[in-house]
Amino acid sequence: MQMLTTDNEQLTTRTMKQNRTGVVYSTNPDFSYQSNEPAEATTLPPQQQQLRVQLDKKQRGGKQVTLVTGFVGTDADLQALGKLLKTKCGVGGSAKDGEVVVQGDFRDKVLEVLLKEGYKAKKAGG
Repeated sequence: MQMLTTDNEQLTTRTMKQNRTGVVYSTNPDFSYQSNEPAEATTLPPQQQQLRVQLDKKQRGGKQVTLVTGFVGTDADLQALGKLLKTKCGVGGSAKDGEVVVQGDFRDKVLEVLLKEGYKAKKAGG
């Protein structure tokens, strides 16, 4: 006799098999597999953020960029902060790995916008 399974049951079984690390079999009916994945960082309020605004030219073909480092939070909030800074300065850039890169030398303007938004920010690197 062949048992019919639904797609949802197969997906759940497949997910459980992928999450197992080191445990092959357990006789405990209440046992659940523990994952070692770190939890996503929660975003600190702007008053608790310690942001540094600096000018950077390294490995950028001689071009200057304004670099904002020290952001602690989710990637979505970092993207939102990057979008705000880029639109206020009217230039391009990127936001990834806890850093916001704004093309050009906009240290003063970025610092002013961050302070207006309630972030604790200061110039770094001269």
